[in-house]
Amino acid sequence: MTAAAAGEITVFLIGMRINRFRDVRSWWPALSAMPRMLRELADDPDSGLLAARNLLGGPRLFYLVQYWESHEKLLAYASAPEQRHRPAWSAFNRGARRNPGAVGIWHETYVVPAGNYETVYGWMPPIGLGQATGIVPIGRRGERAADRLAQVRSRGA
Repeated sequence: MTAAAAGEITVFLIGMRINRFRDVRSWWPALSAMPRMLRELADDPDSGLLAARNLLGGPRLFYLVQYWESHEKLLAYASAPEQRHRPAWSAFNRGARRNPGAVGIWHETYVVPAGNYETVYGWMPPIGLGQATGIVPIGRRGERAADRLAQVRSRGA
C-alpha cells in the first residue's frame, strides 16, 4: 500500500527536551499544552492538520510529527490569537525567562512539493502520511519507488 496523498504536503516536527526533571513547573505546562492543541485542531476540520503522531525519543525527549494541508494553515494556527497555541507559547516564554534552560524546545517545518515524497506500507496499518491521507494499493502508483515518484511528478508538471 502507499499513501493516497496528492499535491504539496507540509510536515512539521515539534518537540521538547526536559533538561531538569526537578523543575516540573517549567516543563509540565509545555508538555500538557500539546494534547489540548491537538484536540482543538482535530475538532476543526478546516484547521489544515491532517494527522499527528506522538513519538518518544528517550526519557527526556518528546516530539510530534504533524502533516498539514499547507504551510499557510500551519502558520495561521500558530499565530491566531484566539487559538490555544499563542497563549501556550506566551506562557512557555514567561516560564523560560524565570527558569532558563529547564526545558528545551525545537521545531522543523518541511514544505514538500508534489512528487517529492513516497510511502510504502507492508503488513502494518498506515502511519505517517498514509494515516494523514489514506492509502491505496501500491500498484496504482507503480511497483517501484522511482515509478511512483515519476508518476506524481509527471501529473504535477
